[in-house]
Amino acid sequence: MKQLSEKVAGIAPSATIEISNKAKKMQREGIDVISLSIGEPDFDTPKHIRDACIDALNRGETHYAPSNGIPELLTAISDKIAKENKFPCKPDQVIVTCGAKDAIYEGMEAALNPGDEVLLLTPAWVSYEPCVQMANGKIVKHAVNQKTFQLDDSILERINARTKMIVVNSPSNPSGAVFDAKSMKLVADLCEDHDIYAMSDEIYEKLVYGKEHISLASIGDMAQRTITINGFSKAYAMTGWRLGYAAAPLAIIKEMSKVQQHSVSQATTFAMWGAVAALKGDQQCVGEMRREFDCRRKYMIAELNRMGYGTAPADGAFYAFVKVDGDDMAIAARWLEEGHVAVTPGSSFDAPGWIRLSYAASLDRLKEAMGRIERVGGN
Repeated sequence: MKQLSEKVAGIAPSATIEISNKAKKMQREGIDVISLSIGEPDFDTPKHIRDACIDALNRGETHYAPSNGIPELLTAISDKIAKENKFPCKPDQVIVTCGAKDAIYEGMEAALNPGDEVLLLTPAWVSYEPCVQMANGKIVKHAVNQKTFQLDDSILERINARTKMIVVNSPSNPSGAVFDAKSMKLVADLCEDHDIYAMSDEIYEKLVYGKEHISLASIGDMAQRTITINGFSKAYAMTGWRLGYAAAPLAIIKEMSKVQQHSVSQATTFAMWGAVAALKGDQQCVGEMRREFDCRRKYMIAELNRMGYGTAPADGAFYAFVKVDGDDMAIAARWLEEGHVAVTPGSSFDAPGWIRLSYAASLDRLKEAMGRIERVGGN
């Protein structure tokens, strides 16, 4: 047999999905595993969104749609961006994708040439680096300040003539940190001074607690060089719908569209009508979920601190990022095997010595999980 792709062979599987799969296998074996390893809200998709999808099915919206998305959704997204994210965006500057992860992949393929360097701010979500690898780019990593989880001038040392893109994720998965105006301005200045593109992953923008979410494209002329990534999974509890989107300069969207046309073709037609309802409908559901996440956040952080664990600033998303004294991989394995609590080791995010716990589970299950972790121990 001839050798398979060396490029794909060199890409690691998704750590979060691997751990989630292991937890589900244990559950099928009858073990009561509490999974805090994957970023999935435990809420049902709001009814008015489900109803809009059902209505679309019933009226026959089951055929091919324009590859970039139905016009109604492209308009709803561009209107939302102009109003909430505060940068200009026309419908033809938007592409609807099969999840935000798909938008990230397409954006990397559209922007990168072999050997182009992409500056990745760590700790970083597990799929950024593989997406760069698949686009034949080269990753350069820069750790944020481990106390504040903000940026400082040390990032300047990572910039050179080969730097093509900076990836920004605020609110952050895994740390939950929200970049402040100073950090965002530093990124914008670097991009403008050195002619660098930015990819700004804002999938958790609706889940911010007591801080301000700033869209990178709203700073200066960053809208001319930023691929803004977003979607419906986190804010509207629509993970299984696989709907994301990107907003970018028209030239980039045209290249992303080629990737989409020759791979997935388009997002699911009837699902896109649910997304229209999500953006144009009552937003009370988002506020209700955010308040519940905030309640869980406060409980989990307080419990972890009481146990003696240090935590990153949990200002956004739905993760507690916990400092452990020892091998994070071994501790995470012990919590799963002995405590039956699935978590994600920080090494998966280029942050050894940390562990990520999701509080997107019910408060009752979180309380049970904290009790198990305390019994097993870790520090």
